[in-house]
Amino acid sequence: MNFVKRAGFSLWARRGRTLTTFATFLVISVMVLAGVLVNAATGRAEQAATRSVGAEVNLGVDLEGLGGGALQAPRIATDTLDRLGRLPQVQKYTYWMYDRVIFRGDSRLVGAGAPMGPGGTAGISVLDSSLLADFRSGSFKLLSGHHLTTADKKANNILVEERFARENGLRVGDEVEVTGNDEQTTADFTVAGIYRDPAPTDELDRDHGISPANRVYVTLGGMAALGSGSERGGTQVSEAAFLLDDAGAQDAFKDGARRLAGSQLDGFTLDANDKAVRQMTGPLQSISSTATLAMWLIGVAGAVVLALLVNLAVKQRRREYGVLLSLGEKKWKLITQQALEIAVVAALAIGVGSLFAPNLTQSAGQRLLDREAATAQEKIDSWEPPAPGSTGLDQGLSPDDQPVDNADPIDRITVEPDPADLAAVGGIGLGMALLATAVPAAAVLRLNPRTILTKGK
Repeated sequence: MNFVKRAGFSLWARRGRTLTTFATFLVISVMVLAGVLVNAATGRAEQAATRSVGAEVNLGVDLEGLGGGALQAPRIATDTLDRLGRLPQVQKYTYWMYDRVIFRGDSRLVGAGAPMGPGGTAGISVLDSSLLADFRSGSFKLLSGHHLTTADKKANNILVEERFARENGLRVGDEVEVTGNDEQTTADFTVAGIYRDPAPTDELDRDHGISPANRVYVTLGGMAALGSGSERGGTQVSEAAFLLDDAGAQDAFKDGARRLAGSQLDGFTLDANDKAVRQMTGPLQSISSTATLAMWLIGVAGAVVLALLVNLAVKQRRREYGVLLSLGEKKWKLITQQALEIAVVAALAIGVGSLFAPNLTQSAGQRLLDREAATAQEKIDSWEPPAPGSTGLDQGLSPDDQPVDNADPIDRITVEPDPADLAAVGGIGLGMALLATAVPAAAVLRLNPRTILTKGK
């Protein structure tokens, strides 16, 4: 009889064993497929998060290398940063510095207290205010006018917060007199735009201790007119941000920047701003790890059970093998018959499992993600900034501990079956079935027909 037909008769005649093997394969295939689908879904979500946040490299002062004995943080020439901004990996860039500016006369600050002296507040001199993280994320909103851009670089333009504008009756196009940090140099500035910072008036800035309502942004030329940022014959700043075309180009940009700037980068760090991505994708990585671990545990345990079942089935058919071999049947046909029986059962189990595994995975994966996302959000909400004027380093706090605004942990995944995933699971399952069949069958077939028949079961 053809061994293919014999395999079919054997499956039907041993229906109980066939159903047991089918159930074992079904559990293995569903769990393995669930792990593969969860990993694929989290991978897609992570890629979407990376695209939404974008690729950014920040240049900042190396606080660890600065040490406690340094009197002033280092600065870098804007000409050098402009050369870095022309590297092929860069799409847009901006840079900035902080200094005290003073409003006198009819101009009044919002709120009580004067941590920077009467009329003193923090002025941020920036190349392009629209590229600052708070504006790009949507935390700050431009209400009227326009951002400070490279076109305003040499003009005396200023961007003020809406509460400061309301307190002083300012509108776009109005002029306001500003004094520099030396308390002597004065220049007139034109209000280019009015923006909104959602922080409460009494929630002081942790770096400078000022009210957010009094923070202003000025052009590089305007700050230079006040005598700031022009040391050693050129405009210098302390921080910069480079937006790249591709997240994968970060290393190439860093290498190019170090090659162009050389020793001018001493005292600075070039860090990829992947903090927002890590904050958003933390729950995804957690459930991906859980799914992978469960997939391997169930897969290995299922493979052991399957091997035991197949080994028992092969031993129960020793007499059948002996009779067939004595009648002249080839050993390879008997092994192929056994492998075919298992392969058919495995294929059916994988096919059935693929029908309901996606829905099951979507439901279970979403519940796991909801729990992980809620835990991550609680951690973000419980974070408290250090006291105003303190970096928190003396309290054991790291600047990296501060959550990123508008980067909520991802709490939704979409499981979509992919033919490649199904093919991979199918290949693993069939390979495991064939291996589990061949090993015990080969052990039995090493005996000759007379030995098998005389020993019986």
